[in-house]
Amino acid sequence: MRTSSARAVRAGRRTVDVHRPDKVLFPEDGITKADLADYYRSVAPFMLPQLRGRPLMLERHPDGIDGPRFMQKDTPDHYPDWVHRVELPKEGGTVTHTVCDDTATLVHLADQACVTLHRWQSRAATPHRPDRMVFDLDPPEDDFEAVRRAAHRLGELLDAIRLPSALMTTGSKGLHVIVPLDGRGDFDDVRAFAHDVAETLAAAHPDELTTAPRKKARGDRLYLDVQRNGYAQTAVAPYSVRARPGAPVATPLRWDQLDDPATHARRWTVATVLEQARSTPWEGAATRPRALGPARRRLDALR
Repeated sequence: MRTSSARAVRAGRRTVDVHRPDKVLFPEDGITKADLADYYRSVAPFMLPQLRGRPLMLERHPDGIDGPRFMQKDTPDHYPDWVHRVELPKEGGTVTHTVCDDTATLVHLADQACVTLHRWQSRAATPHRPDRMVFDLDPPEDDFEAVRRAAHRLGELLDAIRLPSALMTTGSKGLHVIVPLDGRGDFDDVRAFAHDVAETLAAAHPDELTTAPRKKARGDRLYLDVQRNGYAQTAVAPYSVRARPGAPVATPLRWDQLDDPATHARRWTVATVLEQARSTPWEGAATRPRALGPARRRLDALR
């Protein structure tokens, strides 16, 4: 039953209630829960192809981004029956993950104050076979010039071993470099390969890059993080809003946009990202999956 504190939102074939629509989630910007739902409904044509069939971890901020944060894996029983779920194994049991396959689910998640969606690198149907490899370029400070240099170097190395790659701002400090895979390898194969790529790059630029997981060991070097390439590990989903002032968005971009002086990790926001999304920045290389076998041989020849 709808109440006066709920707003009905048409989302595809369904109508979804957004409760307490005037609840402010981003205090500095005045962005409400209704605004968040409207954003996710508008970006759905670009975001859903990146989400369909993938288990999610949901980052919820029911009291706004200045309040407590909840990282939700298990789907609550009160979610509507039409929300897609998948039960997957974990150590000692199972987890029933939410899978976002339609606009109505995006709007429902906004109603739950889910600000950010984090996706698996594999699909629910083949959970142990990743079809994405992710390199997270994480600078020690908010230094995007260091990120820019690292992205170029990583892109050149991936080109040398003939792996297509795509760029995405994280909406925080860095970039993700994403390689589409054919899904034949398992997570151990993919993480080992990503680790060797990162080690090769760090060895060539030891004063600027590191693969050290511990912050104390990194110093002022950029961290080449490959830890997201593991079973049940997640990375921020394209077009997800980040819980930061200004409501920045994790945004796909073209390689030729990397050197634009206006480009930085938080360049695009809920107010500006749609024009970028409509430019289809991931057409071409970002959609051509590859096997790792030939790339492994080329990488070993370089090391």
